[in-house]
Amino acid sequence: MSHDVLQLTRPAPGVAWLRLNRPDVLNALNLELRHALARRFIELDADDTVRAIVITGNERAFCAGADLTEYVDATPTEVAGRDMGRLWQAIAGCRKPVIAAVSGHALGGGCELAMHADMIVAGQGARFAQPEVLLGLMPGGGATQRLTRAVGKFRGMRMLLTGSTIHADQAYAMGLVSDLVADTEVESTALALAGRIADLPIHAVRAIKESVLHGMEVGLDAGLAFERKAFQLLFATEDKTEGIRARLEKRPPNFGGR
Repeated sequence: MSHDVLQLTRPAPGVAWLRLNRPDVLNALNLELRHALARRFIELDADDTVRAIVITGNERAFCAGADLTEYVDATPTEVAGRDMGRLWQAIAGCRKPVIAAVSGHALGGGCELAMHADMIVAGQGARFAQPEVLLGLMPGGGATQRLTRAVGKFRGMRMLLTGSTIHADQAYAMGLVSDLVADTEVESTALALAGRIADLPIHAVRAIKESVLHGMEVGLDAGLAFERKAFQLLFATEDKTEGIRARLEKRPPNFGGR
């Protein structure tokens, strides 16, 4: 664990676990933590032993958003010089499946961080909000794009324009959360999901994530063409042959990542 504000553990084969560790400020994102996240995601994306990544906080807060002490007197040139787009892109560009395990507050940049994941496991006591408008600001980490894609324009606009907080059951009903569980089961559920994914054929998992994300950026025809090409390329993998043979022979597959 080389970064105190961000702890890395390996709780299961193929699974990397990242824990935000600024509990005194509800895991608010300061520049140190943002840079630590970017470095870790780049490292884990390049690590062939990692098949899935979980990011979490603590019982009180997943992440309460940006550390406002770094913004109160900031100028436009200072904010631009922080190059936040590059730091966020290190997470968005990760090829490994990412699961956000959310307990407590996920506000502002914390909600945006959760939306960078591919799945969000939330405890029943979790709360989500984009309250930037209440500070005279707007989201700067992707919420105007990712939130509306996740929940639709009208529900997204309501959250963005009012800064209102939604409960976990509302987030689940809106499609922002993939799994809604008891608060005590958030981390165990996320770990089980990550472990299940880590056991699956890596090339198929990677192709699925890439195809889904690509499809969100292009029209339907282009997305379908990308999917067909990715599907065809998987026929070059040994795991494809093993998976089909195992199904035909009614036995568990033994995927080798090839």
